[in-house]
Amino acid sequence: MRLLFLLFALVLGGAAHAGGVDRLKAFIAGAKTAEADFTQTVADKNGRVTQQASGKMAFARPGKFRWDYNKPYEQVIVGDGVKLWLYDTDLEQVTVKSLDDVIAGTPAALLAGDNAIEKYFALKDAGVADGLEWLDATPKTRDTSFERIRMGFKGDTLVQMELFDFFGQRTTLKLIGMVRNPSIPASRFTFTPPKGADIIGE
Repeated sequence: MRLLFLLFALVLGGAAHAGGVDRLKAFIAGAKTAEADFTQTVADKNGRVTQQASGKMAFARPGKFRWDYNKPYEQVIVGDGVKLWLYDTDLEQVTVKSLDDVIAGTPAALLAGDNAIEKYFALKDAGVADGLEWLDATPKTRDTSFERIRMGFKGDTLVQMELFDFFGQRTTLKLIGMVRNPSIPASRFTFTPPKGADIIGE
């Protein structure tokens, strides 16, 4: 009986303390769509905050996502499954690129990519801190802006991402009120350049 009790306790303990990598895999497997509010803070290598922004995000896997920046400037980033669209409202400028050329090694690949995450990232558990279970994701391709991405989970819900670039900058994304598997209209992941906007790229 004592042996059975110990085995039972070990099984429960393992389930209660799943690592960050397991949390990410559970999140990917269980969330075909998601949406949340977000805040974004950029700090330089000395820890000085240089940018702050906020808005709303959504994704529909595989390959479709949308980030709407509302403050302090309006900007829209849309991945429609084929192309990436970036619209700067103030500049009235649209940049368009092939999605395959830019998504590898980015947070969008982690959130909205297919299930083959480990094809593109080396994943490693990074322990528990600030009440979150963390993982480190290192892009396997060097053709990316990010050296490393950290993801923090509360249970199976992603609540924070930290992006480290090759210049020592850290971008912190906090996801607020995330809803998993909401019904999102397909039109949210399409983009039509506004009339009169300059279009750069394809």
